[in-house]
Amino acid sequence: MLKLLLDEHISPRVARGLRRSTPRITVHALVEWQDGSFLGQDDETCLRAAVALQLTFVTYDRRTIPPLLKSWAEAGLSHAGVIFVDEKTIAPSDIGGLVKALAAVAKGSQDWDWTDRILFLRR
Repeated sequence: MLKLLLDEHISPRVARGLRRSTPRITVHALVEWQDGSFLGQDDETCLRAAVALQLTFVTYDRRTIPPLLKSWAEAGLSHAGVIFVDEKTIAPSDIGGLVKALAAVAKGSQDWDWTDRILFLRR
C-alpha cells in the first residue's frame, strides 16, 4: 500500500483531504510529521527519513531532488519512491486537485512496489 510523505511546500490540508477521501492511506505532511522536526532540513535528510519508514516522497521540487536521486542510484542507494508534481499541471493552491490526483494514484497502484519508482503526477 502506498504511504506518502508530503514535502514542506505542500499544504497539510492535502494530507487531511487524502485521509478523508482514502481512509486506508497513510499520509504525512512534513510540516506536521515528527513534530515538524524535519522542517528546513536538507532534501537528503528528508529522503533518508522517508526511506526508513518506506514513505513515498511527494514534491514540487524538480530542481534539487532529481540530482539527489541520480547520486543515490550511482551509489547503489534506494529510495521509497518519489512523486513529482508540476505546478503548471496542479497548482500548489489546488488542494482538491492534489487530493484527487494522489487518491487516484493510491487506488491504481495498490500492488506496486514503490522502491526506486518515480512518477509524475497528472490531473
